[in-house]
Amino acid sequence: MSERSRLASLGRRFEFGLALRIGVLLLAGAALAWAVTRPGLYATSLLAGLVTGMAMAELWLFLRRTNLAVARFVEAFEHGDFAQGFGTLQAGAGFDALGASMDGAIARMRRERSAAQDDSRYLAALVEDVPSPLISIAADGRVALVNKAARRLFPGAGVVRLDDLASYGVTFAADVAGLKAGERRQTRMLVSGVPTAALLSMAEVHQGPGATRIVAVQPIQQELDRAELAAQTDLVRVLTHEIMNSMTPVTSLSATAAGLIAAADKGDDPAISDARAAIETVARRAEGVMHFVRTYRQLTRPPELRRGRVEVAVLFAELGRLFASDWPALPLAVTVEPAGLAIDADADLLAQLLINLLRNAAEAVAGGPDPRIALAAALLKGGRVAIDVVDNGPGIADELRQDIFLPFFSTKSEGTGVGLSLARQIALAHDGALVCEPADGGGTRFRLTL
Repeated sequence: MSERSRLASLGRRFEFGLALRIGVLLLAGAALAWAVTRPGLYATSLLAGLVTGMAMAELWLFLRRTNLAVARFVEAFEHGDFAQGFGTLQAGAGFDALGASMDGAIARMRRERSAAQDDSRYLAALVEDVPSPLISIAADGRVALVNKAARRLFPGAGVVRLDDLASYGVTFAADVAGLKAGERRQTRMLVSGVPTAALLSMAEVHQGPGATRIVAVQPIQQELDRAELAAQTDLVRVLTHEIMNSMTPVTSLSATAAGLIAAADKGDDPAISDARAAIETVARRAEGVMHFVRTYRQLTRPPELRRGRVEVAVLFAELGRLFASDWPALPLAVTVEPAGLAIDADADLLAQLLINLLRNAAEAVAGGPDPRIALAAALLKGGRVAIDVVDNGPGIADELRQDIFLPFFSTKSEGTGVGLSLARQIALAHDGALVCEPADGGGTRFRLTL
């Protein structure tokens, strides 16, 4: 039987029961009125009065049971109490059917509520584990960190209001505040103190009296760096291939020609001596170009990591000994906070990166007054680790700082432009970042964030 048919049958049974009780009450009342007007029918009047009273009581109880059952049913819905049961209502006159219908409705609501809770838990788990950091901004400016990725990106309890985002960059806070629904915008923000590119997108959710904005904040600096590095690697690969193809015969022929002229040069013909010197110069320069190209070939091979637990204090102690042997006159201040700090990294590649940075720092302060170099590691909020190499040298000009990680670029006359580019490759291979910035009080700070 369908639900509509059950309700129609229940209604008919209730109407029949109500009509029957009213009919009995009317008949009993009429009999009482008739008996009272007839002298000597005292027993009949008493009996008619009792029947009328019983009919009235039955009608009142009938309506009261219905009202109480409906009131309990409505109260259960109002308070979300779906553990109520109505199967114990008195049988007859439709009350058993009423109880069954109410129990069915309660059971259906219980199932729907359970399904809604399951869906809610599923969506909550999905949002919690989504890799993009999500923040919600209420109509009054209150900010909430929605998922784990957001709590990692904004560690601590410092983000409560929209204005608090300014601690991650004034431009970032302004871009978040001005973001429109459906808009995507690229911005710059500070992550662990490092300027980072980020992509913003926003959706509006109407909840309660005002709209709540859901903002996705996706740091994309690593993706940009990887794309740039891939383009640079492709360029270097093409250039080295073409140069090698062109220079190999030049090197071979110039070396052969130099040997032939050397054999023919008896020292008595200045023209032959001049030609010999010229050919030998060409041979040396050709070999120099070949060596230069072979050096750059290592940039086309991404470093392969062999990760393991690296005790930072132990690594720094080894680097300190190497630094002291190469630059005994230069002081190196080493700090690790906390003392037992350890990271998951390739110890050899990480040492190569830091040796390169320390060498650059030593060359920057060499010959200067009161040279100072610092090697420091610290645990940042959110679990990231920062390793700084700081010197008090002359620093790097702003217009040059953005180019120092490019292949072929060097600020030193004898530099190859390989070291910092390779260091950046190693940092990206560790899912980290390497940046250069002015140091407090002058000089340069290289920060590796892992």
